Amino acid sequence: MRNNDINASPVWARLHQHQRATRHLHMRELFEQDPDRFERFHLELDGLMLDYSKNRITDRTLELLVELAHTADLAGWMARLKGGERINVSEHRAVLHTALRAPKGKPVWLEGHDVSADVHAVLERMTAFCHRVRGGEWRGFTGKPVTDVVNLGIGGSDLGPLAVTEALGAYASANVRVHYVSNVDGQHLARTLKRLDPETTLFVVASKSFTTPETLLNAQAARDWFLKSASEADIARHFVAVSCNAAAVAAFGIDTANMFEFWDWVGGRYSTWSAVGLSVMLAIGPDHFQDFLAGGHAMDEHFFGAPFEANMPVILALLGVWYNTFYGAHTHAIMPYDHGLRRFPAHIQQLDMESNGKRVGRFGERLDFDTGPVIWGEVGVNSQHAFFQLLHQGTRLVPSDFIVPMNSHFPVDEQHAVLVANGFAQTEALMRGKTEAEALAELSGLPGETIDMLLPQKLFPGNQPSNTLAIAKLTPYSLGMLLALYEHKVFVQGVIWGINSFDQWGVEYGKQLAARILPQLSESAPCLHHDASTNGLIQFFRSHHERDAH
Repeated sequence: MRNNDINASPVWARLHQHQRATRHLHMRELFEQDPDRFERFHLELDGLMLDYSKNRITDRTLELLVELAHTADLAGWMARLKGGERINVSEHRAVLHTALRAPKGKPVWLEGHDVSADVHAVLERMTAFCHRVRGGEWRGFTGKPVTDVVNLGIGGSDLGPLAVTEALGAYASANVRVHYVSNVDGQHLARTLKRLDPETTLFVVASKSFTTPETLLNAQAARDWFLKSASEADIARHFVAVSCNAAAVAAFGIDTANMFEFWDWVGGRYSTWSAVGLSVMLAIGPDHFQDFLAGGHAMDEHFFGAPFEANMPVILALLGVWYNTFYGAHTHAIMPYDHGLRRFPAHIQQLDMESNGKRVGRFGERLDFDTGPVIWGEVGVNSQHAFFQLLHQGTRLVPSDFIVPMNSHFPVDEQHAVLVANGFAQTEALMRGKTEAEALAELSGLPGETIDMLLPQKLFPGNQPSNTLAIAKLTPYSLGMLLALYEHKVFVQGVIWGINSFDQWGVEYGKQLAARILPQLSESAPCLHHDASTNGLIQFFRSHHERDAH
């Protein structure tokens, strides 16, 4: 299971040589030379279509990238993932988020135990609970039904459920509104609670360990807010938990009968499929949540069954490796042309950068090549009026993904057609660019000195790669496919780079230092022992915080 020095393999050298030999090819010319390019470079699955023809690739590029996947033993790592081996070597854990979306009655074995049965037992409890809340049977301390649910979590316990709930707004209940609070900045919770009534508000505290500092601080603040109107005995009617720590949950005042568990083989950024998705289920209902799981499972079946050459997650991953590692493109943009998907790039940002933002391999060996890119993005068409100038005429190579539903849940005249036209046009413009001849034709009739000045500014180099993920309609099922697609993409890239994509030690270090700094923010704290900058910042806080407090 050790990394086989992938960068010393013959195919790695051939890919570098191939990149040098083809880097001057322009995609406009590739399309002109090959009328069937789209037919050969697109894939479809259950209403989801991946068009990857607008990439700086040839058939030979794909042959070499697939060979790279074989050299990295991708098939073996996929089997280990699916088989429940402890591939998270630094934490000695299995990685089985795919089990969370396996159908009932389909066993998933982890060291002789069918974890799928455990998953469905929790799903059944979640379903029963959601029916009670959504149906008005679950009552608050004054006998009123729940009208608002506040999910208290952070990281994977917030970004994933938030992104999914926002995306599936068309399926949300009108009777139960779901809100998300993650930031330890008090205004996030305060602004949310300002609109709510403690008599009709239910809190979901999502923390596997029930010790996550940010989540527990917000939970305690929410508890204090609630107790201004109710008693300690009423907490059990208004707080439930998604956790594995029954003792801490009970100490908080939550009835452990209303604790929904998940397991150590579920990573935080992969946990929306688990009980962490309770807020999602409360928003869209159990049936739609099951459709979401089914979409994820469909992508799992495709990923584990399709050959690499026709495998959506593998193709996306290999293209990412091609640009990031062999072209030196250090960022990757995600542009969803659907307002509901506006938080999707943030979730994929965490999924990708927390998984593959690492400089050492699985066993601590230093890697001397580029790994995970910076993931960023914004909803279209807003993004066109923000950063697309840099994509079209800047100096950086920025591969991008366009996510475009073909139908809208909220049609207004021809506005959805305008939205789709913009998305398609951007991919074409990024690929084609604008030549000098085309720019001159636009400037014909102007004085010569004006043309000399404007011509360079009208040129677009093009050749910016993009993938288009076209969806028939954004449904729970198609969103499940889309999210699982990105999860598997990240896994494949981690395998090729020799990374353990399932730990996140970099997240912990800042928390350790924050625990040291917190008590030193007090004026009565002992002498500071940090660098001069941090000491100065602490002193600045001490003086100004005290002044503001008065």
